Amino acid sequence: MSAMSQHTDIRATGWVSRLPQGVRPYALLARLDRPIGTWLLWLPGIWGILLPQNADLAPLQRLRLIVLFGIGSLVMRAAGCVVNDMWDRDIDRQVSRTAGRPLACGALGMKQAVAFLAFLLLAGLAVLVQLNPLSWVLGVSSLALVAFYPLAKRLTWWPQLVMGFTFGFGAPLGYAAAAGSLSWAQAALYGATILWQLGFDTIYGFQDMEDDARIGVKSTSRLMAGHARSFIAACYAGMVLLLGVAACLAGLGGLFWPVLSLPVCLLGYQALRVNPADPALCLRQFRANREIGLAVALALLAGLWHV
Repeated sequence: MSAMSQHTDIRATGWVSRLPQGVRPYALLARLDRPIGTWLLWLPGIWGILLPQNADLAPLQRLRLIVLFGIGSLVMRAAGCVVNDMWDRDIDRQVSRTAGRPLACGALGMKQAVAFLAFLLLAGLAVLVQLNPLSWVLGVSSLALVAFYPLAKRLTWWPQLVMGFTFGFGAPLGYAAAAGSLSWAQAALYGATILWQLGFDTIYGFQDMEDDARIGVKSTSRLMAGHARSFIAACYAGMVLLLGVAACLAGLGGLFWPVLSLPVCLLGYQALRVNPADPALCLRQFRANREIGLAVALALLAGLWHV
């Protein structure tokens, strides 16, 4: 078995190993051992909350929304993982990186997964009702993307693009929660988020290419493996361009631009170094997008000041 097929990102040790035995499989099913997914779902929401130039939106209101979106991201990322693993349990058994997932290895059954999913969706609903009515409509509509994403790898070579639409949905939802409306600036921000997520999830998918090819699973990673650096660079360049469009349309202050240079440098460095044959590097680069996303949030925050 090659180094690529031996690689796994499941963390059954650490604080998860100290949980009661009956709770531990649910924590692993929800990916609580790997909070990076929650961050990558939360960050577009933060971007959307920080983009509107609304003088009536007090800093504490934005902070309240950011906290609510953090809770919602934790819950809905867990729900998405449950849905994904319910669809993919047979595939996961054949991929070394995912064979230890609770549904794939039999630690939990489907009835337990359905009950856990219902609990998570109720918790997500409790967060959603704290937002405005437009956010309710958007939040409910996002469930269609959550349900469709696990099917994408069976139907198209672009499941990572579908993931971008799904995980990036926090951008329009955050904007709607903060502004009470949608706009072309929000649309540009959503586009930037989709391209960002397409790029880093393609890097993430490079870890599974051998297993995916063996069992016939389609992925953008397999499709673009021979052009990895140019493809990731194109995704990230498009992301930066659309961030600039969003900033111009929203009327962000001039401080946005110098601060944006930080994530631009980080994105460029990542695109230059990406290597599909190095799964450990791919995982590190994927996780590094938390810092990239925080740097974008810092640029948007700086843009709220007009000097």
